[in-house]
Parts: sequence; structure tokens; C-alpha cells
Amino acid sequence: MNPTVFWRSGVVAIFCAVWAAEAQTNPATTNAPPRRGGAFRFDSAAAEKDRQKMMAQLHISNPGPLPAPADDPKRPPNTHPVGGNSPNWTDDVPGHTIVRSGWGNWSNYDPAKADRGQLPDALRLENGEKVTDAKTWWKRRRPEILKEFQMEIYGKIPKKTPRITWEITKKDDKALDGTAVMKQIVGHIDNSRYTNATPSINLTLYTPTGVTGPVPTMVIVSGGFGFGGPGARTQILEKGWGYATVNTSLIQADSGAGLNAGVIGLVGKGKSRQPDDWGVLAAWSWGLSRAIDYFATDKEVDATRLGIEGHSRWGKEALLSAALDPRWAIVYCSCSGECGAKLHRHDMGESVDNICGTGEYHWMAGNFLKYAGHWNDLPVDQHELIALVAPRPVFITGGTQDLWSDPIGEFKACVAAGPVYELLGKRDLGTTNFPAPDEALVAGDLAFREHAGGHTDAPDWPVFLNFAQKYFIK
Repeated sequence: MNPTVFWRSGVVAIFCAVWAAEAQTNPATTNAPPRRGGAFRFDSAAAEKDRQKMMAQLHISNPGPLPAPADDPKRPPNTHPVGGNSPNWTDDVPGHTIVRSGWGNWSNYDPAKADRGQLPDALRLENGEKVTDAKTWWKRRRPEILKEFQMEIYGKIPKKTPRITWEITKKDDKALDGTAVMKQIVGHIDNSRYTNATPSINLTLYTPTGVTGPVPTMVIVSGGFGFGGPGARTQILEKGWGYATVNTSLIQADSGAGLNAGVIGLVGKGKSRQPDDWGVLAAWSWGLSRAIDYFATDKEVDATRLGIEGHSRWGKEALLSAALDPRWAIVYCSCSGECGAKLHRHDMGESVDNICGTGEYHWMAGNFLKYAGHWNDLPVDQHELIALVAPRPVFITGGTQDLWSDPIGEFKACVAAGPVYELLGKRDLGTTNFPAPDEALVAGDLAFREHAGGHTDAPDWPVFLNFAQKYFIK
């Protein structure tokens, strides 16, 4: 999530600023946006207490006191405070959000300094053997990569999770001026094992009127904000496809202060997490897989042609969900940044350190905290998450003025995932040259586009839908 995000859907504007000015000098925290919307009010003190408890389990600590930002010799040249209530710094270049992490690392935007180490080879087994055939990928290499993501990055989804009872709570056969059928569906999650937690899975589904038979459906993931907005919904319905939304905040709160509630708290009976337990992104993935279970029972939805889309932190979520559940037929991952489609080892904009701060650590397994300040120790990188989706189609986007999300790092991850797609008989990006703004690389099964503009998914929807049509039209 960009510390300063401008998102517009209709006339709505959300401005996310860094939540604590003292984070610039206090190594216990890193700059992170406040929680706006959703079902949980962000409590930074409670989240930091939980984060410190996890760090104690891992026997790690933050570095010592840092100098004031103005006196820090590591501060990038030609920078000055943004001013006002923001603790951010700027070099007056559009798209540059500059912060200092709790580990003393400043945001970098110099491409010459971005590459931070050799990437893990997605096609080399842990014993050093090269993967040269699809059978070895499926039987040996893919499970190795998946295990590392589960243990060290996002956390393990428990084997035993609560049962769900589905209920259609509202239906409108003449929604959107008679062009669609709308249903609101609630997945009631059995909380008998821990009644203090009351999560649910809330879906809204639109299917076009006048269409016979089950239809392909795009599922848009958000915390209740409705990214994509009515424009995306209109475009999707005009294609004769279904449009659905899932509110992740009701599955699990987007806060470290909420880990004793939601589905994580329910399964853990309110106890603190262990280092390899699931983080919020994995919990959302579990809920989204349960949404697929529902769609498979709905006669208006073709559950074999389900796509998932997410923007910003929900872009991270969409990519992870597709990697974990092969029933997602296609994924649109918008401006996802660190722990989404961008490489950890590409230091531009948001970094591992930022994710490990109080405002975002809860997305990940506790083990991920070990890698703050030690990025090259990570056992995997995000090109391997993209590779876990293969051979299914992936569409990844960034923005020319959303450099916090690091479009170059996202593009390089796509390039590095390409050999897996080729091994499985699919087409990669077809180039290693970064494209011009608004140029769409969509000839293969792995696609990329950097739109001209900022932190938004809106400009890329028409391109994605044309890309998806290759796979959704029977």
C-alpha cells in the first residue's frame, strides 16, 4: 500500500498518510498507512505489542536508536520534508514517496542501486539439480517453493478450519436498471469453538440478464472499498460475464491488533500466533477459496472460469490466492508492490523492511520478520510466487507515478517467472525490455502493463478484459 495513496472510484477519494511521525526516529516501527474503512479500527499500540511479542519468539530485535532524519547521513540527497502533518520526505519527483524504515534503510528510487542480489532459480531443486521437465516441476520443485512461502513468507493455512453455511440474504432480479441480477450472499462461519470471534464471508454477485447458462465471473477483492468501481462492473457485465465482490475485512481484520479475532483468532482460540502460522493475506486466501466453493453451487456462475482481481494490498492477495488455489482460472494483480508481484531483491519504493513495520507485518507469517534488513536471506522471491500460478494466465500492472509499488521490480519478476511458463508449454512476456507507458505485453500467457498515472487499477481494466477473453470464450 502506498503511504500516500490517491484512489478515486466515482467521486470518492481516500487519502492515506503515514500514521506516526515518530516512526522516523523510533526503530520499533516503520512508516505505514493508517487503516481506513473495513471492520476494524487500527490500534498501533496493540499491533506493536503483538509484533514485539512475535519478535521475542524469534529472538530478534530492532536496531538501536537512529539519528533524526535530518541528521541521518544515509538520507538520500536532495530530499526535504513533505511538510504539514506528513513525516514523509520528498525529492520533488512525481511518484517518489520517501520514508525511512525502522531498520534505518531509506526508500530508494535510483535504478543503479536497486538490484540487491542474485534471484533464487525457480527451476533448480534445493539439492542443486536443474528442473528440465514438467513432471519434476509438479512433483518436486513446485512443492519445495510452496513450502517456503507457507513457512517463511505468508504462513500455513490450518488443515482444520471451521465449516461454513451459505445464505442468500438479498436478491434483486432487476438490478442496475434491469441489466443484472444481484445477490448478496453471506458465508456464516461456525464459531462454536471460540465465540469471541465472529468472522463471515460476504459476497455480492451480479450476473447479466438475458444470458443463458452459467457465465464466467470476475471476483474483485477489497476491504469494502470497491476498487475497480462501477466502471469495471459495467465493462464486465457488458461482456456477458458475472461480477462479484468479496469484503476481506469481515474474514480477518487488516490489523495486527485484530489477530485474536477474525478467522485467525477463531481457529487459534484467541491465542497469539506461532512464527509459521497464517498471516492476514493467507487468511483472506482461505476465505476466497471458500467463496469458490459457493460459486461452484450457483447455477448462474461457471466455476471453471473464475477470475480474481485485486489492487494494492488486495493485488498481493489476488496473486497469493491464485498461487494457492488452482481453481482460479486467471488473475489480475494491480499495483501490488512488495510481497505482491515485485521482487524483494529489487530495492525501489516499498521494501521488506516496510512490510515488517507495525502497520503491515500482520499480512505475513511471523517468520517474515526475520528478513527485515536481511533481504538476501529470503529463501524465495516473488517471481516464484508468479511461477506457482503457472500455467494459468497472469496480468500484472503498475503505474508510472506509483513507484512505491515498483513497476520495474514487478516487470523483472514476470521476466524471471517466464522460464516456468515455457517449461509448462505456455508463452512468457516475449521480451526482457521494459515497455513504454501504456504499452501492453499481452501476447503470451504472462502479461504486463505499466499505465501512465498513479496508484489505480481503472486504466488497465479494458486491457485485462481483452486479455481474459482469450481464455473465457469457449
